[in-house]
Amino acid sequence: MGTPDEPSRPVLKRLPSPAARRRLSAQAGLREVMGQFATGVTVLTAGGERAHGMTANAVTSVSLEPPMVLCCVSRAARMHEAIVTAGSYAVTVLASDQKELAKYFADWRRPAGLAQFDSVDWTAGPQTGAPLLDGALAWLECELAEVYEGGDHSIFLGKVVASSRGTAQDSLVFYSGGYHQIDGRIRASA
Repeated sequence: MGTPDEPSRPVLKRLPSPAARRRLSAQAGLREVMGQFATGVTVLTAGGERAHGMTANAVTSVSLEPPMVLCCVSRAARMHEAIVTAGSYAVTVLASDQKELAKYFADWRRPAGLAQFDSVDWTAGPQTGAPLLDGALAWLECELAEVYEGGDHSIFLGKVVASSRGTAQDSLVFYSGGYHQIDGRIRASA
């Protein structure tokens, strides 16, 4: 096994010393470290009597058969109760020109309930009734299948009951504390 000073292991040269790693953990915190992981930006929504929307990037595909996705929501967030009460949720995958929409649904000062959707264009999901925001890259509607504890969050596992793709081509991405655009023409590197 190489050491940080060996030229045959260039990856190891980039690793901080153990003392520097301790400082990084104490200073940066998990939020800052995870901010280095670029993610897509979504708005989670739930319909029903506790209708609500929330910007989220803790969303991922779990299974193709059966089709399942998960989202992670703080147990202290209004979205948590909205999903539990509705027994379902929707995911709107935001396009690059929807940064203001992402910021709006991240702002806790917006109106509560269905009133928060008065200033945005949306359609009720045909399967769940959850708001699907117009102009997005894609939409998913999910029936709540399982709820798992994950520290101060719950992991909501949803069975996808409907999905569709929009006409937008470019993606909105969150990275290093800010929103960025990804051009749809980007191809995988070799």
